[in-house]
Amino acid sequence: MSSTKVAVEVDGRTLTLSNLDKVLYPEAHFSKAEVLDYYAKVADAMVPHLTNRPVTFRRFPDGVNGETFFEKQLPRHAPEWVRSMKVHSPSGRKGRDTIDYPLIGDRPSLLWAANLAALELHVPLWHREGDQHPPTEPDHLVIDLDPGPGTTVVECCRIALLARDRLSAGDHAVAKTSGSKGLQVYAPMKGASWNDIREEVLALAQELEEQLPDHVVSTQEKVLRKGKVLIDWSQNHPAKTTVAVYSLRATPLPTASTPVTWDEVAACARSEDPTLLRFLSSDVIKRLDKHGDLFAPLLASRPPKAKPRRTAKKST
Repeated sequence: MSSTKVAVEVDGRTLTLSNLDKVLYPEAHFSKAEVLDYYAKVADAMVPHLTNRPVTFRRFPDGVNGETFFEKQLPRHAPEWVRSMKVHSPSGRKGRDTIDYPLIGDRPSLLWAANLAALELHVPLWHREGDQHPPTEPDHLVIDLDPGPGTTVVECCRIALLARDRLSAGDHAVAKTSGSKGLQVYAPMKGASWNDIREEVLALAQELEEQLPDHVVSTQEKVLRKGKVLIDWSQNHPAKTTVAVYSLRATPLPTASTPVTWDEVAACARSEDPTLLRFLSSDVIKRLDKHGDLFAPLLASRPPKAKPRRTAKKST
């Protein structure tokens, strides 16, 4: 394997790329050069969803079969043009009470991250404009559907359809695959507090658990999850992150978190074929050419705040 470094210009920025022939997905023989090519091609759709959000990297220097680590602090060797965001972190290590998170607001920054083998990018439900101190309010809520043992994304699709119909902003909801096993439903919010959105998703999870006790669980206990879909309401918190739309995942094949239509969700639910919602990097590029950015509604003007239609049980 060559360790040659190559200087390239991307949108007016000079990047030094290295180890381009290093295989990061051995089962697919998918190299670092191909990872960079993927992110270059999805950048126009992906970057708007990352802009002004602190990004957490999950890096795989030796590929998906090697050791991995999460990185929040902007590396010291980052180019001077890579922006950062200082975020309060009471549990910060080495005595720091803040973390300088990298900001990915353009194609060069995205490719710089990919060159670090940051295969996965994770972001919170909030963003910050200028010097505003985050997180004042969430941009949207998320219903994170995680299939337990014995279930797949098919069961997640069935629960997603029910959840969408019960959301206060369900008419504006969009869905994406996690890129791994699950499915995520997002709905834009305006003027809602963190407590508002957490209360709504928790109450929805409890409601579906009561109605479908053999298929839904709202708590993290592993012993309860066999054969059921976990509705992870706890993701609706300013300190939590979810995988960014279009991010690659550390699976044996180079799959990505991919926006899907509700017709596709319904078709998967009917077919019982989980492969219908499994998309490789090459599939994502073709889908962008065909559909454009199916997640774009989250970037549009958000609808008026709708009051949660239910209240979570206080005993949970």
